[in-house]
Amino acid sequence: MTIISKIRKASSQLRRICFAITGFVTVLLLAFLIQGVNAQQRLSIDVVYTQSNIPTENGNSVLGFQRDAFGTLTPLPTSPFPTQGTGIANVPVVVSPLVPTTFLSDQEVIVNPEHTRLFAVNSGSSTIAVFDIKKDGSLFPVKGSPFPSGGVEPVSLGLADNFLYVVNQNLDPENPTQEASGFLPNYSAFRVTEKGRLIPLSDSTISVPKGSVPTQALISPNKRLLFGADVGSGLLRSYQILPNGRLLSSPNSPQLLPASELLPDGTPTVPIGLQAHPYKPILYVGLLNNNKLAVYSYNKVTAELTFLKTVPNSGIKICWIITNRAGTRLYTTNPGDSSVSVYDIAQDPTTPIEIQKVTLKGTGSSAQLALDSTESFLHVVSQPITAYTTEGNGLYVLKVNPKDGTLNQVPSSPFPVLSADNSFPQGIFAN
Repeated sequence: MTIISKIRKASSQLRRICFAITGFVTVLLLAFLIQGVNAQQRLSIDVVYTQSNIPTENGNSVLGFQRDAFGTLTPLPTSPFPTQGTGIANVPVVVSPLVPTTFLSDQEVIVNPEHTRLFAVNSGSSTIAVFDIKKDGSLFPVKGSPFPSGGVEPVSLGLADNFLYVVNQNLDPENPTQEASGFLPNYSAFRVTEKGRLIPLSDSTISVPKGSVPTQALISPNKRLLFGADVGSGLLRSYQILPNGRLLSSPNSPQLLPASELLPDGTPTVPIGLQAHPYKPILYVGLLNNNKLAVYSYNKVTAELTFLKTVPNSGIKICWIITNRAGTRLYTTNPGDSSVSVYDIAQDPTTPIEIQKVTLKGTGSSAQLALDSTESFLHVVSQPITAYTTEGNGLYVLKVNPKDGTLNQVPSSPFPVLSADNSFPQGIFAN
C-alpha cells in the first residue's frame, strides 16, 4: 500500500470516528434538552387535586390546592379548572340492600408518572377530561378535551404506559341516556397520543352484565394487568393487558369470594376497594359489608387470582385502599364511621396487622385517599354522610409519622370543597 493510500485510509477512518462522536454528542444534547424541558414542566409546588363533581351541565371542574409544610391547603390562584363536562348528584342508588349509595368508585382523578398530565372523569356527561399540568399547578385542557368515555357514567381511570382504561359504571339514575343508549357497564381502552388525545382502541371494550356495578380500574405495578371489582354481583375480575392495549380475561376471572367469607346469614360479601402491593404479587380487597380486608396472590403473567385469607378491620364499611412505596404500610378508608385504618404489612404482606384507627374530626365521611410524593401527608376526600346534602364536602389532611407510618389529623383539616346542586367531590391526587 502506498503512502497516499495509507493517508486516505486513515483519513476515512478519522471521518467515521468524528461522525460517530458527533452523533453520540447530538444524542446526549437531545437527552439533556428533553430532560430540561421535562424539568421545566414538572410541578414545582406541593399540590393536591380533586374534582367538584357538580352535576349541572358543564359544571364539573378540577380543584387545585397548594399544601404547605404544615399540611394546610390553599386554593391555587387559577383554580378551579373547568372540565367542560358534568358530574353526578348525591342521590341514593340502591345497588343492593347492602349498598344504598352512589359513592362507588375510586381513581376518578389520576396523573401520569411524570406529573405532566392529568385525567378526570365527567361521570354525568360520559366524557374524560385531559389536562396538561404546568409547573405552578395550573391545568390547561389538551386539544379536543373532553373525549367520549366509551360508555355511560365513567367512574374510574387506570393508566398503563400510553394506554388509558375507563370503567363505565352505567348507574347514574339522573342520566337520561343510560337506558336509551343500550350500553352495558364496561371497561374501555384508549391510546393516549403524545399530545394527550384519547384514541379508542378498536374491538377493545369489555362489557359486563347489567347490575354488575364495576368500581375501579386498578393497574398492577408492572403495568401488565388490570383488576376490577363488581359491587353489584360481588365478583372480582382480572385481565392481562396485551401489547396492543386490549384486555384479555384471566383463566379464572371472574370469581366470587370463597364460601368461607359469607356472612353468618349466608349473605355474600361485597368487594369494593382494590390495591396491589408495590413489588410483590399480592392484591388487597376491601370487603364492605363484613369489615374485613381480603388478601389474594396473583400470577404476574396470566392475572389469575388465588384467595389467601382475610384479616379484620376495626372500622365500619371498609372501602378504598393504598400502600406506601416501600410496601410497609397499608391505609384504608372506612366511610361507615368516617375513619382511616393503618396496617403493618412489613412483617408479612399476606397478613396485614391493623396498628391504628383514626376517626376523622369533621362532618363528612372518608372516601378516596392519596399519599403525597414524599409520603409525608395522607389526603382523604370527605363526602356527605347522607343523600341530598353537600354538608361534609371537603379534604382531610393527616400527617404521616416517618417512624411508624401512623397518622395525626392536621389542625387546619378538613378543608371545605366547592359544592353546589347536591354535589360531592370525588377523586384525589397529591404531589
